[in-house]
Amino acid sequence: MYIFFYNFVVQIPIGKKLLNMELRHYETVFILSPVLSSEQTKEAIAKYRTLLLDHNATIEHEEAIGLKPLAYPIQHKKNGCYHIIEFASMPSLIRELEITYSRDEQVLRFLTFALDKHALAHNRERRIESTTPKKENKQ
Repeated sequence: MYIFFYNFVVQIPIGKKLLNMELRHYETVFILSPVLSSEQTKEAIAKYRTLLLDHNATIEHEEAIGLKPLAYPIQHKKNGCYHIIEFASMPSLIRELEITYSRDEQVLRFLTFALDKHALAHNRERRIESTTPKKENKQ
């Protein structure tokens, strides 16, 4: 397998030929309904995580932001449970993922977008900064 800075090239055997498929990096954000219990929220998140893993996606980072107020009411709800998943997969998976989001009544909104090398570098730096302890300024 050839590895680039932000893309992967995967060789898939089809008969006697090899098909080169390129993995791209994506980030998906979805907002779940606030009326769900914590157990139902965990089940919904696990459902999307297993959907990604079943289609050979690699999850690089996952962040549960939690219950936040919405900018405007959606389906008469003023709050939503935000969740972010950063992953690498084939581009064909995105359509299936978004169809699954749109069919699920628990999902209020969703957004999936491709990450370029600058966004990947920014996300990595942000994660490193959040894990390192901050030094206090003494004056």
